[in-house]
Amino acid sequence: MAASEEDPEAPTEELDIACGLENLPVSVWPPGAGPEPFQYTPSHVAGPGADADPAQLTFPGCTCRSAPCRPGPCSCLRHEDSYDDRSRLRHMASGAQCAQPVFECNVLCQCPDRCRNRVVQRGLQFRLQVFKTEQKGWGLRALECIPKGRFVCEYAGEVLGGSEVRRRIQSQTIHDSNYIIAVREHVWNGQVIETFVDPAHIGNVGRFLNHSCEPNLLMVPVRTDSMVPRLALFAARDILPLEELSYDYSGRFLNRMDCEDQARLDDGTLRKPCYCGAQACAAFLPYDGSLYCPPEKPGVSEEGKV
Repeated sequence: MAASEEDPEAPTEELDIACGLENLPVSVWPPGAGPEPFQYTPSHVAGPGADADPAQLTFPGCTCRSAPCRPGPCSCLRHEDSYDDRSRLRHMASGAQCAQPVFECNVLCQCPDRCRNRVVQRGLQFRLQVFKTEQKGWGLRALECIPKGRFVCEYAGEVLGGSEVRRRIQSQTIHDSNYIIAVREHVWNGQVIETFVDPAHIGNVGRFLNHSCEPNLLMVPVRTDSMVPRLALFAARDILPLEELSYDYSGRFLNRMDCEDQARLDDGTLRKPCYCGAQACAAFLPYDGSLYCPPEKPGVSEEGKV
């Protein structure tokens, strides 16, 4: 019987998108096809204008000598455990709530590698596949069940400065895909930490994730060795085999759109349509206007990927 599109695991000579740089190969469907070439990196790399090198060690390690590390004695666990004993993120944000940042034990820590506060840094733990969608170009799906709260993958690429981000976006045409994401974290003293990541030319499997207004992934900033956060994506609910993986490009867990939201921006530019198919689909992809011109005030709260 001939292999069908519903049988992505039919025997073929599979292309590994990850080029052997992940724990598990990332296959492509259909066989013989593939996305445009790009340079694969499992984690962030410093790009033009980056304020910090994501590969630079900036956090001291904890002095814990037994596993697991515990909140209080462990300097990496500020208030409570980030993960449970099954490597699941303990607190999943929803609605308008904000995800709490996570600090993992790092290479300078004295705790053993089996410490349960080491999850994202262990890389892929579930089989994933890049596949061709009907309307959204390439997408990413799971090839096995992923329980709620488990780490799925990172969104990794070039870490850029704000001026370089705007230069790249302004040079794009309406037909170009935009992979740039802006993550803004509000810290206790009212300051905002901005991280801009572009995996268009140098990136990982996360670059194939599509937007959904009802996503099954939640993005959480996770820090290990560097102040530059790893943009980790966790399962927001139990995920089934062959289910497409998605997150909300706006940075919210669920995309709440104003009923007066318009198809055109103030400058008359048409917004990109959303094809997520969710019952509560907002019809258009989230839009972050601050990436197209210098912001009028510092500390803008929106997050987004256009």
